[in-house]
Amino acid sequence: MSTTSAEIKPGKASLLYDPKIRGYAYQFVLLAVVGFLIWSAASNAIENLRAQKIASGFGFWHNASGFDINQKLIPYDASTGTYGRAFWVGLLNTLLVASIGIVLSTFLGFFVGVARLSSNWIVSKIAMIYVEVIRNIPLLLQLFFWYNAVLKPLPNPRQSIVLPAGALLNNRGLYIPDPQFGPGGSLIIWAFLIGLVATFVFRSWARKQQAATGKQYPIGLVALGLIVVLPTLVYFATGRPITFVYPELAGFNLRGGIQIFPEFVALLIGLTTYTAGFIAEVVRAGILAVSKGQTEAAHALGLRAGPTLKLVVIPQAMRVIIPPLTSNYLNLTKNSSLAVAIGYPDLVQVFTGTVLNQTGQAVEVVAITMAVYLTISLVTSLFMNIYNKRMALVER
Repeated sequence: MSTTSAEIKPGKASLLYDPKIRGYAYQFVLLAVVGFLIWSAASNAIENLRAQKIASGFGFWHNASGFDINQKLIPYDASTGTYGRAFWVGLLNTLLVASIGIVLSTFLGFFVGVARLSSNWIVSKIAMIYVEVIRNIPLLLQLFFWYNAVLKPLPNPRQSIVLPAGALLNNRGLYIPDPQFGPGGSLIIWAFLIGLVATFVFRSWARKQQAATGKQYPIGLVALGLIVVLPTLVYFATGRPITFVYPELAGFNLRGGIQIFPEFVALLIGLTTYTAGFIAEVVRAGILAVSKGQTEAAHALGLRAGPTLKLVVIPQAMRVIIPPLTSNYLNLTKNSSLAVAIGYPDLVQVFTGTVLNQTGQAVEVVAITMAVYLTISLVTSLFMNIYNKRMALVER
């Protein structure tokens, strides 16, 4: 008796040969191995802490710190401050130098990147030398140079260098006048903030109107009136409530004013110049990625080199510049941890350094520090990705 092909049924393949099942099995094994390693490391750390009679947990957070921090953006006192308060002081110092460094390195990097493509031979070569030298010297050595070779040799406070507007410069830092706000002084700050928000709103509206009707509005003039003139009018209308306390010599030190410490200046200069070298190459690559036909078309319409670069080339180059620019911002923030080498009280120096040494809570302190840098990186990436989507080409 013969059988037809329809009556022959293929046998079921073993689950071991199913790619989907094997993939799940491999992932389960990998997860188990990673979990075992984490459990082993945690158990070992707990045993070591018990052997050294160090209690695990975050109970140390509210204990008195007993050490002072020279630069602090929030009130902090060595006698009453806690380890938790010291954490916030270090974190704010890190965010301060990172945020200012990002802004300054962006401007400097764009300037140098454009200068590298200049038709002026001297300008382009100077920019090239800057990029090649800065990028190939380790950042740590640059920090030592700015701190030990440039700022430390400055004169002592008694021989301070007098700068304009009552500022003084010496080896203990830069002293600038300290503004004191009297009654009504807060209105000036509110006027500035309102003017800043109104400027962005008007700028957005003016660009939409220009795209729809072709009519141009004096954005720069309106911004000047809202950001500068409005707070100035409020300043005089409230009876000039802002006064300044100028630094002055008292014994062997200076008294009064705001002290900007040399550690902060050295770190800021080092981070800015180092990161700007990488940003310059990103900018140069982005500009070269724009077709030369765009420049030729702009010149054919009568635009000069400056407006062509600003209005035609740079907006198109930003689609290429933004992704690697994000990486440079993240690197600058993480490189700020090198501040420990020159004594700037950032998060690593204060929390992972002094607090860890005093409490011995290595696991908790390091875990918190890692979580903070991870959060900063994720937030920075989020905002840059949002900006990147706004600048990306929209297909119809």
